[in-house]
Amino acid sequence: MMTKNKDIKIKQRIAEPHFLTARMVKSALPKRQSDEHKGNFGSVAILGGYTGMVGAVLLAARAALHCGAGRIYAAMLCKNAPAVDMLQPEIMLRSMPEIAKLPQLDCVVLGPGLGQSIPASVLLEFWLAQNVPLLLDADALNLISIHPRLAVMVKERIAETVITPHAGEAARLLGVSAQQIQQTRTESALKLAKNLHATCVLKGASTICAHFDGHWFMNTTGNVGLASGGTGDVLSGMIGSLIAQGLSTLDAAKLGVYVHGAAADALLKKGIGPIGMTASEVALEARNVLNALNLRN
Repeated sequence: MMTKNKDIKIKQRIAEPHFLTARMVKSALPKRQSDEHKGNFGSVAILGGYTGMVGAVLLAARAALHCGAGRIYAAMLCKNAPAVDMLQPEIMLRSMPEIAKLPQLDCVVLGPGLGQSIPASVLLEFWLAQNVPLLLDADALNLISIHPRLAVMVKERIAETVITPHAGEAARLLGVSAQQIQQTRTESALKLAKNLHATCVLKGASTICAHFDGHWFMNTTGNVGLASGGTGDVLSGMIGSLIAQGLSTLDAAKLGVYVHGAAADALLKKGIGPIGMTASEVALEARNVLNALNLRN
């Protein structure tokens, strides 16, 4: 009887709505004083960019920049990687070995355009062993689903970890179908968070932010305009930027997800989208949303 009652309580807790609202996420906004300098706003590195996928790293890095991190580094696995982002020269492009030597990183975002090559797997294994907050996205998650030892490394990390799967990536991590993930989104996000001892951001309509301690939240912002290439990379850069600025992984996920969707909603009100809304536009509008939230009483 005790076990049955416990199961009922767990199901009731999952069924209860935990909706993200502007009031809820506003309390997590990084505080800024008039005498601050860039070193106070953290350093984030974006790693990925296998051949043909350079844009994923640039999108994530630009989003991190527009969301307020003090220093943004980026590195790519492709040959002949660009030496500078001509649209955002504020981003410091480095080689992978140079990034690994940086002493001041507050967050590493690993996965945008990463690919599943042997060098990608080696890179992931290296960063899983480092004592720095990690956000794992895209092919970093696919590699974890392929190599069980990497999943163990994620679960045993001391530093905080965020994973940002879409339904397909979540399905591969749990060994089920994408349809099953969509039918049990909250339960799936909570299971992933627990299995990997992480904060899980299960992307999609009404994105779920779940923590390994059992807390979870459902997003209330966003529209179908976000169903376009690169918006996931932008979200990863945003959350990584907020972690670098001192937020916990759960607070950064909640704020990042809410602002990401709110930016798409703001664009829609301006007549931009949903058809043709771009990830780059979302990253720029996210800056406006964050500043508007900061000005609210």
